[in-house]
Amino acid sequence: MINFVAITTENHLEKNISITNADFTEYKWIWVDFSEPTEEEIQRLSDIFHFHPLAIEDCIQETQRPKLDYYKNYSFFVTHIVEENDGKIIRDQLNFFVGENCIVTFHKIPSMEVTKVWSQLLGQETLEKWDPYYVFYEVLDKIVDNYFPLIYKIEDELQKMIENTDDQSMNQLMNELFETRNRLLKLLHTVNPMRDLLYRMLNSHHLNLNGIEKRREYFSDIYDHLLKLSDMVMTNREVTADIRDSYLSMNSHQTNNVMKLLTITTSIFAPLTFIAGIYGMNFKNIPELQWDHGYFISLGAMSLIALFMLLYFKRKGWFK
Repeated sequence: MINFVAITTENHLEKNISITNADFTEYKWIWVDFSEPTEEEIQRLSDIFHFHPLAIEDCIQETQRPKLDYYKNYSFFVTHIVEENDGKIIRDQLNFFVGENCIVTFHKIPSMEVTKVWSQLLGQETLEKWDPYYVFYEVLDKIVDNYFPLIYKIEDELQKMIENTDDQSMNQLMNELFETRNRLLKLLHTVNPMRDLLYRMLNSHHLNLNGIEKRREYFSDIYDHLLKLSDMVMTNREVTADIRDSYLSMNSHQTNNVMKLLTITTSIFAPLTFIAGIYGMNFKNIPELQWDHGYFISLGAMSLIALFMLLYFKRKGWFK
């Protein structure tokens, strides 16, 4: 589907225009949105707008990192939209062709960010501040703002993991940490390239030519948000590692306590078993077996040995 809106030289908005019959030179600037385009509609990127074949190929393949390419009369941007579905991070691509008098957005699935800005534009009483680069800024700002709720949600989940560490099994906790680290990794692979994209925009020698310079403070604000997002993602990845290490350390400590108890028990019963084994042998001549009080003497000796070993282990601090 192709949506088309045009702004006249008097800053009036016109919509419901056929892109095939439109004369773009009559307008101050235009915005064309390709949403879930068909093969025929994709062909119009070349036939009507004459965009570079490599840029069109990047739109179709949807395997690109966020990037920026400069062409003669326009700039081409690849950005990434992220959303969560069933606990998994889904990443989609939103492409922009931005020139002085035209902006074209291209996405293979519906974009909430584009829809919001489109409605925002149609509802404006005055359009003086609006132009292709302001549209680009508004959409890009909403893309980046939508990253924050995903990270905040992950932070809440990590806090719950910390609070419920004692109530979770090791397998359950490790599975949750593994899934969380994967989600953070996907966010990192989105946020950092987007950050690099904004850095290149703000520091490119093309800056004075493509209309971004007069809105530097707007795009700098988005860049600051991406820096913050990158730090948040890295911090949360470190938190997941800390939780994992703490849990493994605690689990190792518990295992050591169990092994200590088993060692104490084995150490106490080893001499007792030795004594019982000696007097349990089936030799005919074992003098102690003929003693009137041999049984009680054996029990007493075994009790003293056990008591002595308990006192020894206690003195060594094994029961702390």
